[in-house]
Amino acid sequence: MALSSGGIFARAQENETKTGSLNLITDVVGLRVGNADDSRLRSGITAVLFDQPAVAAVDVRGGGPGSRETDLLAPENTVQAIDALVLCGGSAFGLDAAGGVQARLREQGRGFAVRSARVPIVPAAALFDLLNGGDKHWGLHSPYRDFGVAAVDAAGRDFALGSAGAGFGATTADLRGGLGSASAVSPDGYTVGALVAVNAVGQATIGDGPHFWAAPYEIGSEFGGLGWPAPFPSTALVLRTKGHPTGNTTIGVVATDAILTKPQARRLAVAAQDGLARAVRPAHTPLDGDTVFAVATGARALRDPVWTLASLGALAADVLARAVARGVYMAASLSPARMCAQSHRQFPLRAGEVIN
Repeated sequence: MALSSGGIFARAQENETKTGSLNLITDVVGLRVGNADDSRLRSGITAVLFDQPAVAAVDVRGGGPGSRETDLLAPENTVQAIDALVLCGGSAFGLDAAGGVQARLREQGRGFAVRSARVPIVPAAALFDLLNGGDKHWGLHSPYRDFGVAAVDAAGRDFALGSAGAGFGATTADLRGGLGSASAVSPDGYTVGALVAVNAVGQATIGDGPHFWAAPYEIGSEFGGLGWPAPFPSTALVLRTKGHPTGNTTIGVVATDAILTKPQARRLAVAAQDGLARAVRPAHTPLDGDTVFAVATGARALRDPVWTLASLGALAADVLARAVARGVYMAASLSPARMCAQSHRQFPLRAGEVIN
């Protein structure tokens, strides 16, 4: 049976799902995002900063994660809120970026109070982009700590997508990866946003074409408006991966303006992971470090602690899937031959037509 973009897979635009005003994670009140990257290095970092300490949790599904301060996010542990999150390239070296964010926030008087001391709480997750052709010969001190400081200074409501921040040097099995973001407003008026750096071992697109696995969740034409291919290609389910155990990991954040406890935030992170499985094939492999943080900025109480949370989790998965596709769609083309993957924007759509 040939599947199309209609029928049971009607796109979200036809179901009247609405985005926030920017269609970015910063549509969630109480947070800002800053990028820092370097074209020579072909790497970068993205920081999410909270106006007030925010309740957070994490869910890790990949077999090769790189992270910092994720254990303190467990519901049973003492710290109840965080000051910032960092998504970074550079593998374990990139985690130095959290130290730069932490240092700048300490200057601003932020942090968990321990008598007269303050310790900003900045969990982080890293992706592997060390072999993407950039100059990684930085000597004794990596540049990522400085990137962290720069990202804090650059933070605002608007920020670049695609080849920017933590997604600057990212790739997928066949295309450049990138930094993606999206948002949606629930029927009850809650805002959910997602931010993701897509560096998957697999594909975000279907077969050899430009259509995204996340197409059923697209709002408007935020990643091209192509829907699913019709007819569905017979080779669509052939597994395509990078074919080597390095260079992977998709890391992301979902945020809501709802008031959540740490256990509820954890449940939101778990539900949001479905968005990765909808948008990337395969996901959660031993070769990825797939990690999703969930954050609540606490502007609105839950109407119902069970059903409202369930609806927010479903929406978070949809929004994260859209953010993945936007990150790949927005990634710029690089000319050097050493860059292993083309940009989605190089796909010919019709004879003689190319996405610019």
